[in-house]
Amino acid sequence: MAKVGFIGLGNMGGPMAGNLVDAGHEVIGFDMAPGAIEAATERGVEVVGSAAEAVAVAAVVFTMLPAGTHVRQVYLGEDGILAAAPKGTVFIDSSTIDVATARAVHEAASALGHDMLDAPVSGGVAGAEAGSLTMMVGGTAKAFSRGTPYLEVVGGKVVHAGQAGNGQVAKVCNNMILGISMLAVSEAFTMGEKLGLDPQTLFEISSTSSGSCWAMLNHNPVPGVVEGSAASRDYAPGFAAGMMLKDLKLSQEAAALSNAATPLGAEATALYTLFVNAGNAAKDYSAIVKMIRGESG
Repeated sequence: MAKVGFIGLGNMGGPMAGNLVDAGHEVIGFDMAPGAIEAATERGVEVVGSAAEAVAVAAVVFTMLPAGTHVRQVYLGEDGILAAAPKGTVFIDSSTIDVATARAVHEAASALGHDMLDAPVSGGVAGAEAGSLTMMVGGTAKAFSRGTPYLEVVGGKVVHAGQAGNGQVAKVCNNMILGISMLAVSEAFTMGEKLGLDPQTLFEISSTSSGSCWAMLNHNPVPGVVEGSAASRDYAPGFAAGMMLKDLKLSQEAAALSNAATPLGAEATALYTLFVNAGNAAKDYSAIVKMIRGESG
């Protein structure tokens, strides 16, 4: 069993750290939010007073942070964790951030003798609690081999996506597909309903036809069609619209970086921007069906 540092003990990081404790690892964590600290402590995490202290004796370090600016600050800033950790530490950043920042941190880690993985996740808070997240991992084969035993504790599926930054590439591509798909499903179900087709009937047809997709099957935006969906819970978020917008913006940064044409991704970003700016950031991303229908709120 290893000493594991964990920086960022919020809705995703806290359960992930708790699962590492349950697997027998000694987890030393840091967060600035009192609620996160309390919850992590209850899960058996030893919470310390700084990020540098959390990594000082760690063999492996996870980070789960809000954005690329936070990742740069925590890794590369004054008292940054790359400098504070023992040489040869394995760093695993599970934040969802821009590709350029991910690759810059990889380069800095390597220069100091560390192994680094970017390993963003899919599966939401429920997946974090269950240890069933999909982990999309970028980094060297050596780093991936060293990190896999820990990734498999917090993830149900761990995929090596290739070189440094490719975990982030996979994440933004995946979530761009999801955002576009939700818009297509919302438009189709709205049109069908306006033309007199019952949503449940459309679901029964499309769910086994060429229009079927993950967003429709699992996060159907029409209330009552899919049991347990956010739409059937007044759009309480499983994956918040504000987070979808963040990921779509990252997809457009990646598109610009690679000179890739993503007109549907750009349109999805514009529509989610309108939806979030209307005060819907905390609603589930499937609630965008309300805007498609012309409904308020």
